[in-house]
Amino acid sequence: MTTRAPAPARTVFPALGTTAALLVTDPSALPVATAALRDELATVDLTCSRFRPDSELTRVNLGAGTSLTVSAYFAEALQVALRAARITDGAVDPTVGGAVIALGYDCTFASVRPDDARPLPVSRPAPGWQRIVFDPHTRRLRLPPHTRLDLGTTAKALAADRAARGAAAATGSGVLVSLGGDLATAGPTPEGGWRIALADDHARPLTEPGPTVAVTGGALATSGIRVRTWRRDGRTLHHIVDPATGEPAAPVWRTVTVAAATCVDANTASTAAIVLGDRALDWLLGTALPVRLVGLGGDVVRLGDWPLDSRVPAQGGRP
Repeated sequence: MTTRAPAPARTVFPALGTTAALLVTDPSALPVATAALRDELATVDLTCSRFRPDSELTRVNLGAGTSLTVSAYFAEALQVALRAARITDGAVDPTVGGAVIALGYDCTFASVRPDDARPLPVSRPAPGWQRIVFDPHTRRLRLPPHTRLDLGTTAKALAADRAARGAAAATGSGVLVSLGGDLATAGPTPEGGWRIALADDHARPLTEPGPTVAVTGGALATSGIRVRTWRRDGRTLHHIVDPATGEPAAPVWRTVTVAAATCVDANTASTAAIVLGDRALDWLLGTALPVRLVGLGGDVVRLGDWPLDSRVPAQGGRP
C-alpha cells in the first residue's frame, strides 16, 4: 500500500500592491511560513517602497546629491539592483524613478488615473546607474542630484527569494512564494514539481486551458506590458521604462517568462527582454536561461531548455 503525500497547503493575500501566494508541502508548516513571509514583506515595503513617505527609499531619494548611510537591507537591495544594471548593460536601471513618476505612475498602481488628460512631459534618459556612488563596506551612498531610484523591478524578486529561503529554513518544508506572479522555491519539491500556470495576468481566473510548467527548483519570473497600463494624453502607457529614453519600452513582447536559480536573476532577464525588444533574443541566448517569449500577436518563442507547452484544465488555477 502506498501513501500519497498531502497536497500542498496555501494562503493568498494582498501585498506590495499585488498578490502574495505561499504554498508549503507540509500543511502543518503553513502558519510559521506565513509569518516568515509577512515579516519579509513588511521589511521590504518599509525599506524599498517609493509610495510610502516613511520608507527608507523615500529618504534616500529626498537626499539625492548628498551622502548618507543606508541600512543593511537597503544596501542588499541596492547591490542587487546595481548588479542587474551591470549584467543587462543598463537595460534594467534603478535610476528610472524620475521617468516612471513623470509618466504618471507616481502612486500605488490602484490609485493611478486610468485615463489622464494631462500632457506628458518631455521624456529624458535615466541619469544612469554608473553615476551612483556606493561603498558596500560602509554603506555610504550618494545619488546624483535630482535622481530618483525605483527598486521595484528587483526588490520584489529579492523579497521572494529571501522569504522562500527563510520559510523553508524555519519549517523544513518545501516552500513556494509568488509575488505578483514572480516566484521562488526552496526546500523539498512536491512530487512532479510545482505546477505553474502561465498567463498574461497572474491574478485573472483561468477560464480556459492554458500552458503550464513544472518547477522542480529555483525560480520563475514573468514580465509583461498588458497588465499595468494606463492612458495619458491619449497614449497607452505601461510600467516598464527604457532607461535609454525615459519612455515605456517599445511593445515587441507581450510577456517574457524566464527560469533561473533565483527570482532576482529570472526577473532581471525577463524585464531586460521587454526593454530590449527586437534585440532580446540574442541577449537571452547569451544567458543560456530557459525562456518563453510571447509576441504581441500571441506567437511563442522558446529559448534554452524551455519545454513545449503542456496544458491543464481551467480549474487548475495558479500556484
